[in-house]
Amino acid sequence: MTTPASTVGDHLRDWRQRRRMSQMDLALEADISTRHLSFIETGRSQPSREMVLHLADRLEVPLRERNILLVAAGYAPVYSHRPFEDPALQAARQAIDLVLKGHEPYPALAVDRHWSLVAANGALMPLVGAVDPGLLKPPVNVLRLSLHPQGMASRIVNFPEWRDHILARLHHQVEVTADVTLMKLMDELRAYPPPSGTSRPPHPRQDYAGVLVPLRLRSEDGILTLFSTTTVFGTPIDVTLSELAIEAFFPADPETGALLQKAAARLP
Repeated sequence: MTTPASTVGDHLRDWRQRRRMSQMDLALEADISTRHLSFIETGRSQPSREMVLHLADRLEVPLRERNILLVAAGYAPVYSHRPFEDPALQAARQAIDLVLKGHEPYPALAVDRHWSLVAANGALMPLVGAVDPGLLKPPVNVLRLSLHPQGMASRIVNFPEWRDHILARLHHQVEVTADVTLMKLMDELRAYPPPSGTSRPPHPRQDYAGVLVPLRLRSEDGILTLFSTTTVFGTPIDVTLSELAIEAFFPADPETGALLQKAAARLP
């Protein structure tokens, strides 16, 4: 991580380099001259509000960081940042609840940008099982819950494969967002010792290799094999909504589907 940028030019240069783009690459994308872009980055030219947003769009800068760019350039933030409980987000909350409830009897959850649990359906917690109560104190971080030795790690049959998948996904998120909290979370997860008796299989499972990474989880009914999908809001202009994601798990085989139906029948 470089020294925190202080000017809008510093910020833009950092994001450009993070996206592995040259000044010419970005200038072509933004339909401006390389000279103009160079002057903006070095502070010899003050970009307009529209230019800041234009360059941020081409660099795919997250909404939260676009506000930082605007402030660094001397402009007011454009994107609102409301608490999830704000009345203005009621329709979004209802949509999330509808998706989560509609996914039962399969587990689904909503998380924020730091993988803190925002909402979940009734099928999720029975799968979590017995874990250290401290891991369930709000805000619950679902990645920590998954990989922590006192969490779900000991019940994940393919722990090395699942851990690699989680860390690779988190690494990509860090690359995209440059979020310091996610960097610290990644370092924490990497430091966790594997469950005792864990060994990496010599070959990947042929029925899933090259297609998806399953989560194979021991439950009281048997081993569940699940894969997940991610849903995000398509056109958010609020920082909070732009950072929310729904993780929905599906059975990867008929046996898992039947076991999840059985578990759902026991729910109150």
